[in-house]
Amino acid sequence: MSAESAVPGQWWHHPGIIFLATVALFFVYAGDAPPGVNEAHYLVKAKNFWDPSWCHEDLFVRSGKAHAFFYWVFGWPTQFVSLTTTAWIGRLAGWSMIAWGLVRLTASLRIPLAFTLVIAIVWLAGIQHGNLAGEWVIGGIEAKVPAYGLVLMGIAELIQRRWNRVWLYFGLASAFHVLTGGWSVVAGAIAFVLLEKSPWKQPSNAKFFTPGLFGGGAISLLGLLPAMAMSSGVSSAESISAAKTYAYFRISHHLLPSAFHFDWYVRHAVLTLTAATLLIALIRTGRPQNSNPILALTAFAFGAVSIALLGLLVGILPAVSPDWGARLLRFYWFRLADAVTPLALACAVACWLQAGTEAVAMKPRFSLVWIARGITVVAVILVGQTTWINVSGGVPISLSNRLLGLHSKADYGSQRRTVSDWIKVCRFVRANTDEDAVLLTPRHQQTFKWYAHRAEVVNWKDIPQDAPSLREWARRFVEIFPTELSTMRVTIRYDKLRHFRERYGVDWMIVDRRVVGPHLPLVQVYPLDNEHNHTYAVYRLPSSLIAIPTDRDPS
Repeated sequence: MSAESAVPGQWWHHPGIIFLATVALFFVYAGDAPPGVNEAHYLVKAKNFWDPSWCHEDLFVRSGKAHAFFYWVFGWPTQFVSLTTTAWIGRLAGWSMIAWGLVRLTASLRIPLAFTLVIAIVWLAGIQHGNLAGEWVIGGIEAKVPAYGLVLMGIAELIQRRWNRVWLYFGLASAFHVLTGGWSVVAGAIAFVLLEKSPWKQPSNAKFFTPGLFGGGAISLLGLLPAMAMSSGVSSAESISAAKTYAYFRISHHLLPSAFHFDWYVRHAVLTLTAATLLIALIRTGRPQNSNPILALTAFAFGAVSIALLGLLVGILPAVSPDWGARLLRFYWFRLADAVTPLALACAVACWLQAGTEAVAMKPRFSLVWIARGITVVAVILVGQTTWINVSGGVPISLSNRLLGLHSKADYGSQRRTVSDWIKVCRFVRANTDEDAVLLTPRHQQTFKWYAHRAEVVNWKDIPQDAPSLREWARRFVEIFPTELSTMRVTIRYDKLRHFRERYGVDWMIVDRRVVGPHLPLVQVYPLDNEHNHTYAVYRLPSSLIAIPTDRDPS
C-alpha cells in the first residue's frame, strides 16, 4: 500500500477501515436473500461437482463443468452447510476480493483511500445504468466475481508498471472465469504496448515476455482447459449448432449486437465519452501524482474498449456468415468494457474531486471538478434507488416477478405470497419424492433445484456449456415448451405427457395456476385436503396403461 494514500491520524484513511466500509456498501447494495440472479445456476453445479450423486439425473447439473476451478474453491461448503449459507460465504469472499482490489487501485492512483467509496459508488451506478450488454459485478456469487477482484488487483499493479504481478493476477482471474481474465490479458497487452513500446515516445526497457506472463499463463490453464473441453468430442456441424443456440437464441441479449436496444448504445456511448473527457483532461494537467497513474488506467480502458469495438465488427458476421458469427460471438466481446469503462469513469471522478480540494483546480478545469461532483451526486442517488428497489421487493431477486417476467407489476403482498407458495411446493416435492426423481417444472422459474433438491427436465435459465448437452437442452426446451402454446406453457396433451414420462422418467408435473388455470384433467397430487397453495399445483402424469383420447389439447 502506498504511503502517499494514507493520512496519519485520520482513521477514515486506514486501509482496513475503508476495506470494511466498501464490503458494507456492497452488502447494503446487493445483500438481498439468496439465491441471487445466477447463484441457483452456479451453486447447484458446484454442489454436484463435490457430490456427483446430487441431482445426477438433471441435464444441466451433470453437464460439463466449464468453471471447474470456481466450483472447487467455492463449492466445498455445500458438503457441510445449505446452499443459502454457501451463497453467503461466497458473497463475502467475492465482495472482499473486489473491495480489496478497489482499495489497492485507489492507492495506486495516489489519492486518499477514502475516495475508494466514491469509486465504488460511481462504478456501481455506471455498470448498472451505462452497460452495453448487460454486465454486472456486485451481486450474488458466481465465477466472475472473484475474477473481477483479481482483475482489479492486476490493474493496480499495471498502474505501477509491475508487469510480472499484472500477468499473475490476470492469470488467476482466468482460472476462475476464463473470459473475464482472458480479455483482461488482451487489454493488458494493449496497455503494455501503449505505455512501454509506443512509437511516439521513447520505448522503455520493460519486457513483455516475463516469468510472470508464463506463470500467469500456466495458472490460467485451470480455467482454459475445462472451457476448451466444452467443445471436444463433437463434429464441426454439432459445434456450430450448439454455438447458434447459445449466441442467437439463449444468450443473444449479452452477445448479439443486433439484439441490443438502441438506448443501450446511447447510454454506453455517453458514459464512454464522459470517461474519456475526464481522463484526458487529467492527463493534460500534468500533475505528477495523478497523470502517470491515470495514463496507465486509460491505456487499459482503451484496450477494453478496443475489444468491444472489434466485437461490434464481429456482430456483422451473422448477416453474412451465421456459422462464423455464432462461433465468435460466444466469447462475450463486450463484458470487459461494460465493467472497465465505468471503473475508469469512477477513478477519473475521484481524481477530479481530489483536485477540487487543491489550488491546481483552476479555470477552465475547475468546471470539470463540478462535473465530477455532479456525477457523484447522481451516482449516490442511483445506487440508493437500486438499493431501495431491492429492499422493498421483499423477495430474492431470482424469484421476483420483475426478473421472471410474469405479473411484473404485482404488489408486495402478491409477490410474497407467490414466493411462499413456490417454496412450499418445492418442499413438498423434496419430502415426497426419491432423490433421483425428475419433474416437469414451470418455464419461468430458475430455482427449483435450489429449493427442491430434485432434477428437472429443462428450464430456460439453466443452459449447459458443453456442446452435446447444449444441443440436448435446445431439443428438450422446444419439445417441452412448444411455441404454439406461448412461452409460459407446457403441453398437457395426454399422448405428449405419456411420452415425457417414458422418455425422461417423469412422474409429476408442477404447474403455475396463473398460467394454466386452477383445474386440469389430471390427477392432482398437491395441494390436497388441508394443504394450501394458491399459485402452484402438482399433477401426476398419465400412465401409458390408461387409454385416454389424444385428439385434443386441454390446454
